[in-house]
Amino acid sequence: MPIHLLALDLDGTLLNSRGQISERNHKTIAAARERGVHVALVTGRRFRDARPVALELGLDVPLISHNGALTRHVRTLETVAVFPLPVAAARKALAVGRAAGADPLVSDDRDGLGILVFDRLSGNNSGIGKYIAWARQLHGDDGAVLETDSLESYLEHDPVHLTFSGTCASITQLADELNQELGTEAKLLRTMYAKSDFALLDVLHPLASKGAGVAAAAAELGLSSEEIMAVGDNFNDLEMLHYAGTGVLMGNAVASLKEAGDLHITAGNDEDGVAKAIERFILDEVVSS
Repeated sequence: MPIHLLALDLDGTLLNSRGQISERNHKTIAAARERGVHVALVTGRRFRDARPVALELGLDVPLISHNGALTRHVRTLETVAVFPLPVAAARKALAVGRAAGADPLVSDDRDGLGILVFDRLSGNNSGIGKYIAWARQLHGDDGAVLETDSLESYLEHDPVHLTFSGTCASITQLADELNQELGTEAKLLRTMYAKSDFALLDVLHPLASKGAGVAAAAAELGLSSEEIMAVGDNFNDLEMLHYAGTGVLMGNAVASLKEAGDLHITAGNDEDGVAKAIERFILDEVVSS
């Protein structure tokens, strides 16, 4: 069955290691759209952080952000689907994370562009400090990043989601602890960066996932899962990749994901892997190196 919806992860997938969209990726996405294929960005990034990329590409499909917790049109800001994290689960997760020494961030403002909220950070987690600095640089002084005295006091309502960061080992252990504590009250999604030994753990509404976001976008377009191709590189992409009729894993993906053998493999994000997948499965062209 022909592909009519292309769902693309951002970091580690569409974007290269410099955070840019290559010329080849730009051209092949444009060629796919000329054939009538809808293109959706599906990312763990906050809506506000991913919106500039969607606007750059001129996409017409809602942006699926926060690992599927919020799906919204980038121009009109019309919300297609939102799954906020229940505040009771958020507060419980925050207590467990604090005890484990993980650095928490709250993604909030589900009805606006989004706010990143934090209180204090440990001195040995340079990755999260760089992320906050990047968010401030990206958005300037527009209220996108909020430092509060206490997240415990701030969390009096349902946020979009909660994130913890740390080393790969510490986040894996924290995920086990949170699973035991929260059970079915929340969903946990990991994003692992083994080369830099940095990991993120998102605590989400139980129904939120990239797969759920893609399903919502497909429903709006009247498409079946068999008409979807999804491309990703990490654990938080798995539900989306398995939901799509054609699931494609990046060459730079975590090794254990590639070893599973149930997904197509393309080149890495620095070798135009997205473009090569589009050429192969949508444009029906011979993939060149």
